[in-house]
Amino acid sequence: TMRTPGDDFDLVAGFLVSEGVVWDPAQLGAMRFCAGEDEQGRQTYNVIEAQLAPGVRLPETSLERHVYPSSSCGICGTASIEAVIKSSPFGPAGGGPVLALETLLSLPEKLRAHQQVFERTGGVHAAGLFGFDGGLLCLREDVGRHNAVNKVVGWALRGGRLPLRQSVLQVSGRASFELVQKAHLAGIPVLSAVSAPSSLAVELAQETGLSLAGFSRGRSINVYTHPDRIASHIGTPV
Repeated sequence: TMRTPGDDFDLVAGFLVSEGVVWDPAQLGAMRFCAGEDEQGRQTYNVIEAQLAPGVRLPETSLERHVYPSSSCGICGTASIEAVIKSSPFGPAGGGPVLALETLLSLPEKLRAHQQVFERTGGVHAAGLFGFDGGLLCLREDVGRHNAVNKVVGWALRGGRLPLRQSVLQVSGRASFELVQKAHLAGIPVLSAVSAPSSLAVELAQETGLSLAGFSRGRSINVYTHPDRIASHIGTPV
């Protein structure tokens, strides 16, 4: 996969969650950098071997990818959309705390304030995990927005934090089907993007009980699915 180096173990762990292979840190036996050298004989740190713990079930062949994943890949290599939708061990996002609209509107600015690589380059995406109180839990940057989300989810897996039932995933780009998929598989109930969602992303969010928001810019936002989880005032849905 084409990625921005850094937090590579998180990237691999998050990818395994997004493929429905693991969802508990005990299922991931070990990860290590494999041998790989450049022309000068220096370790490239570009290949990671992940070992599943003994007894962990191997992925079903129906979920096998037949292409190398790229930083911009969607569902092109997944054999069955239906299998992806049903693969979360945590089930659909149900009830829970209500997220204040003011908090949701504040997240893009908070995300931008912590985008250190973007500040230097202007060329990477970011994904930030926030609590319902608006506090930043984890932020990752990458040339691919799917990778950035994988790094956040991998961080959560390795720390034993899944499912992320009381959190919001804020992303810097648009909301694709795959980002909704990743949020669903991590147990995240709210996904917010600064740009548009795809129609397929909206359909998946509706089916899985996830609150999906887009065009979050300043004082305006569109909430496409399950608005009852977001309130302008306590007890008052958007």
